[in-house]
Amino acid sequence: MDTPTPLASSHSPICCPQLPLAVYQEVAAHLRQVLEVTVEILPQQSRQFDYAQSQVGGLQILYASPVDSASLRRVEQILAYYGDRYGAWQPLEEQS
Repeated sequence: MDTPTPLASSHSPICCPQLPLAVYQEVAAHLRQVLEVTVEILPQQSRQFDYAQSQVGGLQILYASPVDSASLRRVEQILAYYGDRYGAWQPLEEQS
């Protein structure tokens, strides 16, 4: 029986500030289809409600170790697809 590969590396947490909750869920579902990739949807950390802000804090993308270059390319393609339509992905740390 194969043992699962431990998750060892990660993509820095990212966000798209105005991306709707449903689209975050769609992005996560697409990323989860990539071999050796796990995705967590992070909660919104803002204490103030703003209709223009997403209900989600961001995404944490985790990779199995070792991850192959094809999987990394596919993740980048998926992120680029949504980024082109909804705005650029940003490191989560840049958000206030």
